[in-house]
Amino acid sequence: MPVSLVHFITTYGYWAIFWLIFLQEIGVPNPVSNELVLLFSGSLAFMGLLSFPLVFLTAIFADMLGATVLYIFFKYFGAYLLSKKTRWFPISEKHIEPLKGPIQKHGGWAVFLGRLIPFARGYAAVAAGVFDLSPYIFFAAVIGSALVWSGGFVTLGKIFGGYLVPVENTAGGIEKILLAAILLTILIFTVRYFIKRHTAKKKTTA
Repeated sequence: MPVSLVHFITTYGYWAIFWLIFLQEIGVPNPVSNELVLLFSGSLAFMGLLSFPLVFLTAIFADMLGATVLYIFFKYFGAYLLSKKTRWFPISEKHIEPLKGPIQKHGGWAVFLGRLIPFARGYAAVAAGVFDLSPYIFFAAVIGSALVWSGGFVTLGKIFGGYLVPVENTAGGIEKILLAAILLTILIFTVRYFIKRHTAKKKTTA
């Protein structure tokens, strides 16, 4: 992580964490990924420089707010912008159309799982708005995904805080390991859920 960004987070604390996460959630590029910001924020709680509950809540709120901004914006203006095919607009129909089926078929589950996939997180919120997913279903999915994703990375940063110092030398490799671990955990729970659901359906039809 750049030294200047480390200084920014350690100087401005929760506000820095909030804005770095929120801006990247709405599509504004950051010098480093949100996952690394979350891990580093958790490590600051490990070192006692920040309160872990406040870091946890800040990260989740920024995550949820960013997704909600995208959802509301594309709910009301998405169809118009996509139909115009404006060159300066970074999202096109080819990015969103493949998500129509999963959103309409699985609703909140599609958004929840989409928000747990790197590089697809923003598109999940955008698609939910474009295809007019119910706000109640969307918010439930976003709350759940924020707890698992942002809350999970902050918690891992807190647990493995000692290994994230000095961050500028070690965080890149650790970020990949922790990201793989979190995705594996999500995959296991997802597979177990669908297996239980399939088993329950077979019992009811038997």
